[in-house]
Amino acid sequence: MITLLGLSTYHILILVLILVILFGAKKIPELMRGFGTGIKEFKDAVKEEDKTVSPKQNSTTSTSTPVYPFQQDANVTPPVHTHTDEK
Repeated sequence: MITLLGLSTYHILILVLILVILFGAKKIPELMRGFGTGIKEFKDAVKEEDKTVSPKQNSTTSTSTPVYPFQQDANVTPPVHTHTDEK
């Protein structure tokens, strides 16, 4: 038996049969077409979002030194701890 997402062939056939009963054979292609259009619009929006980021912003973020929340000023030297255990 062929499985898809953990479903056997029989399970898939039962799901298709239920979809045909609920929506009718003529309505299913319309539903799938709408689903495909939604996916296409989502992909286009993601591509458009990638285009709105300027190349300058893209290149500086990948090559710059990361700034950590605790790092306030790069020119300040950290304090020197001279702790000795003398008993």
